[in-house]
Amino acid sequence: MTVFPDVFTEMAVLLKAVLRDYINATIGFEELSQVFDKSSKSLMRMFGPKGNPLVSNLFAVIHYLQEQEGIHLEFKARKVA
Repeated sequence: MTVFPDVFTEMAVLLKAVLRDYINATIGFEELSQVFDKSSKSLMRMFGPKGNPLVSNLFAVIHYLQEQEGIHLEFKARKVA
């Protein structure tokens, strides 16, 4: 039995939750929907707990947020003792 799938699933759920909160606190899903020509409800579902965004959509949103907000998001794996 491998624990990697569970770890990645947990990381994906956390990442989507953080991005959803960040989007709500900054540009909002309405503006994001206009940028990506998708409904705001579709984007909210995509970043919801059961959402399953394509990697290309996920990275496109992250890239857009970085450009608009002047931030750099970085994710690192580290070993926990």
